[in-house]
Amino acid sequence: MFEFTDDCKTGIEQIDEEHRYLFELLNRVHTLVSTDDQYDYYEDIKEIIAELDHYAEQHFAHEEAYMEQIRDPELILQRSQHDFFREKVLSLDFSVIDKPEEQRQILNEMVNFLARWLYHHILGSDILIGKLPPLEEWMLRENPCEFTEDYLTGIELIDREHEELFRIVGKADQLVKSYDTSTHYDEIIELLNELKDYTANHFRDEEEYMEHIHYEGLAAQKRAHEAFIEKLETIDRNEIENNPQEYLQKLLEFLLGWLINHILNTDKKIPAQDIN
Repeated sequence: MFEFTDDCKTGIEQIDEEHRYLFELLNRVHTLVSTDDQYDYYEDIKEIIAELDHYAEQHFAHEEAYMEQIRDPELILQRSQHDFFREKVLSLDFSVIDKPEEQRQILNEMVNFLARWLYHHILGSDILIGKLPPLEEWMLRENPCEFTEDYLTGIELIDREHEELFRIVGKADQLVKSYDTSTHYDEIIELLNELKDYTANHFRDEEEYMEHIHYEGLAAQKRAHEAFIEKLETIDRNEIENNPQEYLQKLLEFLLGWLINHILNTDKKIPAQDIN
């Protein structure tokens, strides 16, 4: 069964309750998949698909309206992720679910998709709702990429690696602001690759430290790390070529915002212990 845990909460009551409902739908599908008999699932599948479709229309509308009200800079990204969810639900093929084995195949597909999408969307995007400054204030900050004492966890290795992540993002940010297609494209791609590699190494070091001290929040941290890495791995090269400055600026705002939120609200909870 899939549990709606505290690390999945955004702190926004309506959004959290609607997320909890999606977890309930996920567990209903999981229960059907776990049944060994040859029961005809046709009506169950139709009912769950209808509920998912209703959820998409109602919950996403509420979430987007809230983000629009607070001028959340991630609204455009959220809309695209919501559209992807709707398209996936609509793509489930009812024409091949007459036989129990075909029904079970669709149910397995639904469970895998829902579990992956739900955890990655909430931990990679929804937890940032209301956490980032409105776009106008964000852009007015003198140096949002500066690593300050506010971000220190007291764990020397983690702090040192966080500072390096800020340095890489800051360097990429400066290149984007002074973007020149003829000279900066290759440099930015190189920096993004460096960021991806360094982030993966950092997350590994951080998880090894948490495992060593038997930190109870390790599982939630791993899910959040996976969501961030997935974002880096799905950078659209075609979009960079077609609309480089705007795409890259929004990407860097997301990456920096996620990093700041993750450090302040998650990493600073990790106990600083001597592991020598």
